[in-house]
Amino acid sequence: MSDYAVVDPTTGETVETYPTITDEALVTAIAQASEIHRTWSRSTSVGDRAALISRVADLHIERQDALAAIIAREMGKPLGDAAGEVAFSAAIYQFYADNAAEFLADEPITLMGGEGSAIVRKSPLGVLLGIMPWNFPYYQVARFAGPNLIIGNPVLLKHAPQCPESAAAIEQIYFDAGFPVGAYTNIYATNDQVADIIANPIVQGVSLTGSERAGAAVAEIAGRHLKKVVLELGGSDPFILLSTDDLDAVVESAVVARVDNCGQACNAAKRFIVMDHLYDEFVAKFTAAALATKVGNPTDPDTTIGPLSSLAAAERLAGQVAAAVAGGATLVSAGERSGAFFPPGVLTNVGRDNPSYNEELFGPVAIIHKVSSEAEAIDMANDTPFGLGSYLFTTDPIQAARVADAIQAGMVYVNIVGADSPELPFGGIKRSGSGRELGRWGADEFVNKKLIRTGA
Repeated sequence: MSDYAVVDPTTGETVETYPTITDEALVTAIAQASEIHRTWSRSTSVGDRAALISRVADLHIERQDALAAIIAREMGKPLGDAAGEVAFSAAIYQFYADNAAEFLADEPITLMGGEGSAIVRKSPLGVLLGIMPWNFPYYQVARFAGPNLIIGNPVLLKHAPQCPESAAAIEQIYFDAGFPVGAYTNIYATNDQVADIIANPIVQGVSLTGSERAGAAVAEIAGRHLKKVVLELGGSDPFILLSTDDLDAVVESAVVARVDNCGQACNAAKRFIVMDHLYDEFVAKFTAAALATKVGNPTDPDTTIGPLSSLAAAERLAGQVAAAVAGGATLVSAGERSGAFFPPGVLTNVGRDNPSYNEELFGPVAIIHKVSSEAEAIDMANDTPFGLGSYLFTTDPIQAARVADAIQAGMVYVNIVGADSPELPFGGIKRSGSGRELGRWGADEFVNKKLIRTGA
């Protein structure tokens, strides 16, 4: 049986399986991408390619309902959230279509001496491999493929094995937008085939969003073959509450930051670090609000939390929560797990020796810590192997600037959640990965920054 299959986590039903690509077809796909880089990428302008990406954006909006239904079926995303993801993906494509000319323009260099001129010209590296996860099937592809196709880098896209239907739908959009065969190619590849792709001298770089284990494996192969790599891996993002004049509003933001996408987002708030004078009231209000969050069928418009992406994901989270409780943590839960449906829950009394202290809980379960000072809050926020995002709430702007500077993470959001936008860079440090996507920084990873120095 193929590893690529649509298994509806709501019912456990295997809807459809997809065959993995043959070695012969993979060789052809790589050759086609190479030819596209040699010909099409050089014969078209940034404006030409941006116009095609703009059409990709339009097609996402035109097919929004159908695309949303696919991922509700594949990974259990509530339909409203799924439609929002499609719209956000379209916005990312349009952002790059609108701004690519500026991002990729020649950059003049002021010479320290001598006559003539010097510029840096950005040109494509060549064929790239993208390895994408299941939790945001359209958004993850948009932020990688959109800028790189405008740059002129052909894309081989290996999606998550549980997202083959959305993977095919994305490829069809690229064809329908007018991209030639070989510019964007969906490949249902095995892990062994992925290793071969990275090793292939035609392929110039790889971008992976996924687990630490997958990132380490890909980085090892890429390093051995001297390939550029961008990694967006896991996170255990802190949500620091130092002061507030509206605790109810902060709690509302905190719950959204934890349960969005059923808690299955790398940059979701997972560890809540609360000052002692606010702790008891925050725990009470947050727990009540989190446990009251509607869990149900993702096709129900009232559902906020659908099933986790798979039965295996729910079982893995259940094991982590059980280990946390066995290690001394206190759990308050909305109920019991039922198949892939996992109830929201809150863990307190999680000490540094608890197994969950340094783990990423990928689902609607929050950990709340109490601290007695700003310094303790910063130390706890940074006491993690991860460094993706973070959230900070305080009424003191001077404190906000000071603490934001001290947090070891790729992103800090102050007094706001859910503020991701196409122009803002996304990425982390430490075991959360390296490199950036989105914004002008996302169009700067896989380019040849070529110096052209001209004499008088």
